[in-house]
Amino acid sequence: MRKELLTIALLSAMVFNQGCNSKKEEAKNEEKKPLSLIVVEPGHFHAALVQKSMYDDVDSVVHVYASEGPDVKAYLDKVEKYNTRAEDPTHWKEEVYTGPDFLEKMLSEKKGNVVVLAGNNQKKTDFIKKSVDAGLNVLADKPMAIDAAGFDKLKEAFASAEKNKVLLYDIMTERYEITNTLQRELASLPEIFGELQKGTPENPAVSKESVHHFFKYISGEPLVRPTWFFDVNQQGEGMVDVTTHLVDLVQWSCFPNVSLDYQKDIQLLSTKRTATQLTPSQFKLVTKSETYPDFLKKDIKDTLLNVYSNGELNYTLKGVHAKVSVIWNFQAPEGTGDTHYSIMKGSKSNLIVRQGKEQKYKPVLYIETTDKSKAYEDAVATAFKTVQDKYPGVELKKIAAGWEVVIPAKYDTGHESHFAQVANAYMGYLKAGKLPEWEVPNMIAKYWLTTSALKQAKEKK
Repeated sequence: MRKELLTIALLSAMVFNQGCNSKKEEAKNEEKKPLSLIVVEPGHFHAALVQKSMYDDVDSVVHVYASEGPDVKAYLDKVEKYNTRAEDPTHWKEEVYTGPDFLEKMLSEKKGNVVVLAGNNQKKTDFIKKSVDAGLNVLADKPMAIDAAGFDKLKEAFASAEKNKVLLYDIMTERYEITNTLQRELASLPEIFGELQKGTPENPAVSKESVHHFFKYISGEPLVRPTWFFDVNQQGEGMVDVTTHLVDLVQWSCFPNVSLDYQKDIQLLSTKRTATQLTPSQFKLVTKSETYPDFLKKDIKDTLLNVYSNGELNYTLKGVHAKVSVIWNFQAPEGTGDTHYSIMKGSKSNLIVRQGKEQKYKPVLYIETTDKSKAYEDAVATAFKTVQDKYPGVELKKIAAGWEVVIPAKYDTGHESHFAQVANAYMGYLKAGKLPEWEVPNMIAKYWLTTSALKQAKEKK
């Protein structure tokens, strides 16, 4: 009997030790992960989308610092949904501090090494500067600056980041949308595209237009926007918000891997800004707020809320004429959604992304040309093989105007998945200890252009 009891005790001890060792091993593995996220004042759903996936090099414990209220609750609710979904659930552990001194608390504790910022843009540039000054890396949602004063502070932040050997980077998801990616690839093939044209102010060589909607569905649920989203002093006007993506795509596609100098390479030609009007019932539907807050009273005329969310700017980039514009409507018609139009004009063909009714509101890339010769067709077929090597399964379909680029469904991963792609790229840069050389000057050029365009547009009134 004693032998049996001794055997049971030994077995129990072994199991216990194995359990302890397993837990120690888990903890050890967790400790090995070099990156740890700090989420500060998450007021935009993009903060949660960064955590829709897990990352090999990122600790599962996320330190959240925010003011108390519905914004941080909405963020935590979304992360919890990702943690509890049936398919491929995440396993984030959120450690949350809320209070008016959340930023000071974060800077004094420094519990992680990567600050994620996606929220109120009025405060964002200041949060960026203070974070990099404290020696923290920053991954920030666009826009990183919403006015000329913010741009000056952002320039200081980049200088501080370089001095402190940390990386400051913005979340440019549109580079990962497959038609944008392939448009850039094709523009780099002279056999297909020829040379990028210079264009004119009336007929730009590059045009990009985005149509967005205030009311939409995210991860299958109606998006509730904070009331401050509709205050251009806090969110920023359309000209400095969504156009950030479009200006980025122009730079990235037309001059890939080239460092741009905003003082030499960009000339701002003309700007235009207009307002989208919301009724009280529309405002209630998208914010769940019964009344307009006091900070929006300045924008209300005859009960309608005027949001300066629409903007257009014309400029030259290294002598190439470009135009970008953004339009915000309240809600997309049934079966449609946000849309994107883009054209790049080459000496041999135009590369065009359309996303209208004919395309069933999905972006489709076309190569359009007036050259119908057999020699050009053969050159296109040969050159396109380099694209197929990088993106297997992509094909060309002959149409009257040239070709439609047929893209397999596996590449259409959706807007939400692009946040993980940006984050993974950024983590690769953190591992390498540096960003590509052209990224920082081009971010500076981008934000100089958007903030200067807003200043010019407002001065015209």
